[in-house]
Amino acid sequence: MIKKFHVLYVGQIELENIGLNGTPANDRRYSDQRLREAFNTAREVAQLMDELGFDVLWTAEHHFQREGYEVFPNLIQLGLWLATQTKRLKFGCAFNILPMWHPIRLAEDYAMADIVTDGRIVMGVGRGYHTREVETFGAPLLDAEKNRELFEEQLRLLLTCFNEQSFHFKGKYYDCPPAVDYRGYRLKDITMVPRPKHLPVEIWMPIASGKTIELMAQYGLKAMVTLNGEKILDDVVRAYHTACLKHGHTKELGEDIIWGAGVYLAASREEAMRRLEPAHDERFKWFAPFGFVRYADEQGRVWGSPGAPARTPSLKDGVAQKAWFCGPAAEVIAGIKSIEAKYPGLDSFMIHWAEGLSPQEFKDQLRWFAKDVMPTFRRA
Repeated sequence: MIKKFHVLYVGQIELENIGLNGTPANDRRYSDQRLREAFNTAREVAQLMDELGFDVLWTAEHHFQREGYEVFPNLIQLGLWLATQTKRLKFGCAFNILPMWHPIRLAEDYAMADIVTDGRIVMGVGRGYHTREVETFGAPLLDAEKNRELFEEQLRLLLTCFNEQSFHFKGKYYDCPPAVDYRGYRLKDITMVPRPKHLPVEIWMPIASGKTIELMAQYGLKAMVTLNGEKILDDVVRAYHTACLKHGHTKELGEDIIWGAGVYLAASREEAMRRLEPAHDERFKWFAPFGFVRYADEQGRVWGSPGAPARTPSLKDGVAQKAWFCGPAAEVIAGIKSIEAKYPGLDSFMIHWAEGLSPQEFKDQLRWFAKDVMPTFRRA
């Protein structure tokens, strides 16, 4: 049963002239001053979530985003700062892009944050999807197999850092430590100092493909699924559950999954959709070219595959797919419960902040959601 409530804020600034007929995504350019706005926004939203009883604020790692959609390059640093501005809220990394990191450096940074915040930073890892980012950092992305191979080795090294008192790790890409002389002896192993206070480290990853699901189950990673249509959501939840059982991890269906959807509350569904539509469309102007349309048609075919729709989705599509819930609180509750009922292990729901929605409007929505939606689930 859903008891935990999360928010995903990918780090957009307040965008103007939004919607399908607004400023083209690639034409957006902003000053340093404007791009810095997202940090104050993150603090304001975090403080409000803390007051309202939300559980985790998730943010996204991205680089070079002069367009203003995703401007946080370091999630552990961000979460560490936000923890000093709040009392109990946790801060999730959605996601640290491993191919742009040295795994030991990431493990050290996380361990320090885990210690000084007493467990309020939540680790998440991903493979990346922006060529401008990953390839600029010297890692492969265009070559998907090399990206996957590098990521898996990095993940193994990251887990080794967390779980072993001392180690020697040798793979295709990393040899840690190298066999060098140090203070009169030959180096054979190293110890990460410090190690996290809270072990084992809970690590989350987005579900992107069948191969990803298998890897997640193999290494004991938890799953995030957001803005998926009902059919795609069901497919990945069941595939993750099956893969976990295969690797010896007994779970209830939906357990260790955060399910995310868009939400907009208003007096009627029509009013909610009218108010949300420009922000929804702005999101897909930016994200649809990256393949982030995870809907299926009536025949079960994924959008973009032969015979299925290939267009940018409308908000009407998203509501029909149960990826977005719009309307009075009672309707939003019923929609969330219709998904919750399928998965006895599902305990986490995440609100996806539509990237074109202003900070003030989103904060108003959080207040409304906390007042009229959250209590129904926490009383159950």
